[in-house]
Amino acid sequence: MSVPPPALDDATLWRICEILAATDDGLTNSELDRLLREARIADPTPRDAGPGTYVIVSKRERLHLALSARQRADGHAAGVLRFVKTVMQPARYTATPALFEDRRHELNVTLSFAALRLEEDGRLVRVRAASTLTDARRRAQRLRQTLADRRAHPRLLAACVDEIRDENYFHAVLEATKSLATEIKRQTGLSGDGVPLVDAAFEKGKRGVPLLVLNSLRTDTERSRQKGLADGLRAVFAAARNPTAHEPKILATLSELDAVDHLTQVSYLHRRLGECTFTGHLTGAP
Repeated sequence: MSVPPPALDDATLWRICEILAATDDGLTNSELDRLLREARIADPTPRDAGPGTYVIVSKRERLHLALSARQRADGHAAGVLRFVKTVMQPARYTATPALFEDRRHELNVTLSFAALRLEEDGRLVRVRAASTLTDARRRAQRLRQTLADRRAHPRLLAACVDEIRDENYFHAVLEATKSLATEIKRQTGLSGDGVPLVDAAFEKGKRGVPLLVLNSLRTDTERSRQKGLADGLRAVFAAARNPTAHEPKILATLSELDAVDHLTQVSYLHRRLGECTFTGHLTGAP
């Protein structure tokens, strides 16, 4: 028989409740009703407390009372962790994968102090306990948190979600840069890649007007902004895409700081691409 996991301290238990029963995007009271029953945990403060009785308690407090009571009765954390796994079954999040990752990330910061980690498949595994908040947050995917703090563009995050999760700097930069080419091709219908693709999309050529324009191009300032966007895209392809695409991974020495700088630049360029207008429909091109 396996040894039950030791009881969680109250600070850890309370933080778990704050994450799972958050005011805005946490479990609703109806979901708490169902999930507590599914995890076989009694609810000391049910919403329906009988005729004429109204229970005033926040979702976080309600969940904390239920989980702490179960842990005291058991003398260990097995029931609490069963509830966490019940809530975090990946199948529940097929329509909201971002919510699953957000909850898993925050839970892992807290669970790391209890020598636990919630895996992508919903399993809880034993790890070395974190001793500091810095260590805990680092383990809960530092690169992802850094990009979230910088409000990285959704297209960037979607393009390299696996690489960001694994903190694979080399391929995160590669996939993020590819996403710029994908977006240019989506907007214009062009083929090609890298600098030639940028030239085809942002230079006037025989048409006399670029396929993608950031503005009306009527003033020197507007033309400078257009050129700046094109030059920024060329620089990213030259500095990030081309070297990483041809360098064997075993030889790559991309640091975390360099990766964050590259990814931040890609995020900025995605925002500017989102402001562009396709002119091809005005001229019948491409």
